[in-house]
Amino acid sequence: MNALLSIYAWLETGLVALVGFCLQAPMVVTWPFDKRKVITGRAFRLIGVTAAKLNPFWKFAIHGKPVPPAPRTVVVSNHESNADPFIISLLPWEMKWLGKASLFKIPFVGWSMWLAGDIPVRRGEKDSAQAAMAICARWLDKGMPVMIFPEGTRSKTDDLLPFKDGAFRLAIETGADVLPMAVSGTRRALPKHSWRFATSRALVTVGTPISTKGMTLADLERLKQMAREQILALRATLMPLTGVEGGTPPEKERAVTPP
Repeated sequence: MNALLSIYAWLETGLVALVGFCLQAPMVVTWPFDKRKVITGRAFRLIGVTAAKLNPFWKFAIHGKPVPPAPRTVVVSNHESNADPFIISLLPWEMKWLGKASLFKIPFVGWSMWLAGDIPVRRGEKDSAQAAMAICARWLDKGMPVMIFPEGTRSKTDDLLPFKDGAFRLAIETGADVLPMAVSGTRRALPKHSWRFATSRALVTVGTPISTKGMTLADLERLKQMAREQILALRATLMPLTGVEGGTPPEKERAVTPP
């Protein structure tokens, strides 16, 4: 039964992506008047929201009442599975996402990402990473938040992977705030290296912005740790609500609850 329902869920997701792209594509006529690509961006996020709501396995929601970030903000989150973008898309504001370049080659989904203004990056290529960060900086200059998973890839366990420098270096160099957020429950929704979906209640919650005013690159490690601790604390509040065993971060490091 799981296999049949998973096949249905993939077909439903593909159909939503196809129809969504066909509706989104004509919206490029707004680009001369919408330099931040808010309209095509929000259209793509709504494609993800629709696919999630129609998925028979998933029950996704926002925890709390998040306040939209300041225009110049680097948003960072833990990364549990490929279902994370679906649940984060529930948040009622637009931001441009840094994503694997290979995703942009997927028919309809990747094309919609390009129309939304998302930023491709090729893993392990320094030149690609630098070019992607430059694009992120330009979006910030336009008053558009950017969304980055600082772990760089999905964690296979409840432990957070080490954070890469990119998001935090970007924030310091551009004077942007860092906004931590956390997801919980999505790892079960679509396990890594599996095509089968699983029944999952997942939540996303948003933390408190961290100002980088007065920071230099000498503060990079401190900024990373501040964001990491807040993400751990946010996730700890979600874990009991999503049925994740334990309800506290499994890492030896323990988060300090943000004020």
